Amino acid sequence: MTNPHDIEALETARRLLAAATGCATADVGDDAAIGAFEPWDSLAHMRLIMAIEEETAGEVPPEMVVAFGTLADIAAYLESAQTPA
Repeated sequence: MTNPHDIEALETARRLLAAATGCATADVGDDAAIGAFEPWDSLAHMRLIMAIEEETAGEVPPEMVVAFGTLADIAAYLESAQTPA
């Protein structure tokens, strides 16, 4: 059974990536990745980072900025950012 929080994080990641790339959410597949999803260029990546920071109300650590390479990476970060310490 899939965790509903995982699904919510994935859909939030999809929404943020779609907005950052100017695409419809339906165009962002589960396998979206830098280098494979054409609209995800360096400018879109920076828009994505800003959107993640707004969504989580926190700063994305520099090591994570370069670690985001797939939709799943973004979802995992969002899930961890929403998990209480």
